Amino acid sequence: MTTLADLQDEYSFLDQDDRYRLLIDLGKTLEPMPDPLKTDATLVRGCSASVWVYPMRRDDGTLHFLADSNAAITKGIIALVLLTVQDQPATAINETDITAALAPFDLKNQLSSNRTQGIPNMIALIRETAERYAGA
Repeated sequence: MTTLADLQDEYSFLDQDDRYRLLIDLGKTLEPMPDPLKTDATLVRGCSASVWVYPMRRDDGTLHFLADSNAAITKGIIALVLLTVQDQPATAINETDITAALAPFDLKNQLSSNRTQGIPNMIALIRETAERYAGA
């Protein structure tokens, strides 16, 4: 799996069209999310596209997220967000500043507001999940 730092290096050298393609390609790397998990309960509110995030706690205590979207670029944004937290313990996720980790990608200036409006909600859902599992 590509690291966030590797992806950031590549992203910084690309023009806007190639950045879109990179995000679309990144979205294709997401683990498939079974359709039965795409429910109202896993739907992220406030996204212009449909976005579903399903958290799972692994036996080793790490959190693993399945996610999907019906929009290719949004799916890439989800994959980018998950690169910051995937398969980490809940306490580590709570300590991660996801917004700061994504700042070098300058998504608000690279993408339309419709494409980025749901990012805070995705981050909030991940944080709430981590807080719930850290307290368990």
